[in-house]
Formats: sequence, structure tokens, C-alpha cells
Amino acid sequence: AFAPAKQAVKSSAVAASDFEDVLGAQPPLGLWDPLGLLNGADEERFDRLRYVEIKHGRISMLAFLGQITTRGGVHLPGSINYAGDSFDSFPNGIAALFGPNSIPTAGLVQLIAFIGILEIAVMRDIEGTGNEFVGDFRNGYIDFGWDSLDEDAKLSKRAIELNNGRAAMMGILGLMMHEQIDGNPVIGVFLEYN
Repeated sequence: AFAPAKQAVKSSAVAASDFEDVLGAQPPLGLWDPLGLLNGADEERFDRLRYVEIKHGRISMLAFLGQITTRGGVHLPGSINYAGDSFDSFPNGIAALFGPNSIPTAGLVQLIAFIGILEIAVMRDIEGTGNEFVGDFRNGYIDFGWDSLDEDAKLSKRAIELNNGRAAMMGILGLMMHEQIDGNPVIGVFLEYN
């Protein structure tokens, strides 16, 4: 009497095996879905997950590069605020956001607001602007030679971006975790021994 009513299964849902041949299902793993997010998913759900994966991959590639660059001693010149604090006067990594010498709250709010503006106004997939695939943020404005590539080259470059994004997600996660464990990411340890 108290059992929930069975829900009708959507007819548009497909099996996860239907996504075995999509971009990103590459050797040696093939389609890797350990959490079962694609079980019963339709094409719209898959496209949403792919969109999020590409966006997180791009952010992670920037984060990983930023971590390596600042740990290598390269910082922006000049002052970060009117008090005259230089960019290199703040710690690197997570310590720049949390801790006794972190960026002031007003600076952190500005960073978050800037990212929000990018999310709302720039980094969007606008329909009807000629985007070729999920995550194509050119929106009819930027080309950089993409349109001159053949279909095989485009597919190859998209697969490379997807794999590099996946690697960067694991890489930045590893750097952040290592920094929290002993206060020094792996990159910093290597730089100290050189």
C-alpha cells in the first residue's frame, strides 16, 4: 500500500551502450561511466553531460597551467591593490584563497563576479549562431582557422581537447589534494630540488 507507483520509462531513453561510438569513448577504456550517469539517458542528457565535461576540462587546463606558472615564480607585474601589494606577495595555490595571507575578501568577490560575468555573457553555447557541436563557444565570432580544417582534423582536435581536459581535471585535483596534505604540491617539490 505504501510502495511508490512505478514511473513510466521515457521512450526517448537509450541504453548506455548506444553511446559507445561517440567522441571520447576511446581506447583503452572505451565508454567509461562508472557512476551509471548514462543509464536511461537520452541524447539531451548526454549532450548536457558532455557540455559540463568540456567546460570543466577547459577550466582545469587553465587552473593547472596557472598552478605551474605561479609555482615557477612567474607572476603579473605591478600591484594587485591600491595599498601597493604585489601579485607575488600572496601565496600560490589554495593558500591564495584561504589562510592568513590570502587575497582579501573584496578581491575574491571581484574574481567570483568576473567569472560569473564570463559564464553569463561570454562562455555560452548560443543556439542559432552556427555552433557545430556541444561546447562550441565561438558563437559565430571566432574562427582561428577552425573552418579551414577537414572533418577528420576537427574530430581529432576535439578528442585531444577532451582527453587533455580529463587529464587536467585529475591533475589539478591531485595538486590541490597534495597541497592540503603536506602544504606543498608535487610541482613545488620538484622545483625546490632543481
